[in-house]
Amino acid sequence: MANVRVISTEGLFLSVILILAVVFVLIRWRLQITTAFYAAARMILQLTAVGMLLHYVFAFRNAWLTSVLLAAMLFVAAWIALRPVKQKRMPCYPQALIAIAVGGLSTLLLIIGGVIRLEPWHEPRYVLPLAGMIFANSMNGVSLAADRFFAETERGAAYSTARNTAFQTALLPITNSFLAAGLVALPGMMTGQILAGVEPMIAIRYQIMVFCMLYGAIGISASLFLRLQKTGRSAGVAK
Repeated sequence: MANVRVISTEGLFLSVILILAVVFVLIRWRLQITTAFYAAARMILQLTAVGMLLHYVFAFRNAWLTSVLLAAMLFVAAWIALRPVKQKRMPCYPQALIAIAVGGLSTLLLIIGGVIRLEPWHEPRYVLPLAGMIFANSMNGVSLAADRFFAETERGAAYSTARNTAFQTALLPITNSFLAAGLVALPGMMTGQILAGVEPMIAIRYQIMVFCMLYGAIGISASLFLRLQKTGRSAGVAK
């Protein structure tokens, strides 16, 4: 297997130019740049901190520590998922957490137990990256579903109409990724493995697995969140 090329500090700084190019457009069009700077700075700091933490976690290989990290990822994912509907964040947080936990954990268990057959199950080098992909996509699915669902209901749409529109919206990005895979772009997992020297056909198997797990996680999480909205609305009417 070929060695992975190391990105130098200077090279990393060069990549930041791409963010600055978008910020330049925001400034020229007189749009808010605070969110862009905040998000970029937070991304860099969070990834740096996580990189240092994972170095310790990978060496320690403790089931309890892995479980705590998974729980923390779920709690944060549920909170971030509701960012587009901040006015409903607190009342909807339990529903988002349940949806992402059910959709994300069921998908993760199927992948590590049935597909990869990981031993031990808590091997952090596999579990945490896979969980990160699954939870993040479940989070995005719930976020898109929540934003569109409440936008539709505020316009007076019936629950079933708002639910269906929101669910289709949540699945749109992953569906587009399906359609573009191999034709427009080599997906992330596959690209990373090929750059690391893995045989293309092996990388393709992993990428197909990733696409399947993300579609399932997004669909289950978004549909459960939307289903819980009906329960919440019914409870509100009953009161």
